Amino acid sequence: MNQRFRITRSMQEDNAAQAITLEECKQYFAQRADFAYSQTFTVKGPESIMTIEGDFFMWTYGETEIPFRLYSGDLYVAVSAEAVVPLMIEIATDLQADIVEG
Repeated sequence: MNQRFRITRSMQEDNAAQAITLEECKQYFAQRADFAYSQTFTVKGPESIMTIEGDFFMWTYGETEIPFRLYSGDLYVAVSAEAVVPLMIEIATDLQADIVEG
């Protein structure tokens, strides 16, 4: 099972009311060639396919796409590969946010 992390500003006293916005994420990730925005994420299992609607910033890592999901003012990502960790730290730093598990 993958560990899930949240990039958030809710832990910061001075930024407690400042959520990460969709517009902010679209602008930030548009500058990165290895990310693409999508309003759906499709999970393919051995016997089924499930499509989730939302705001996803898909990171292309080799042949794999790893979703960063914006939900309620926070970005969520599951660490499915070790390469996600330094990227997650870079994104949190750039967005002046913290990383918490969950």
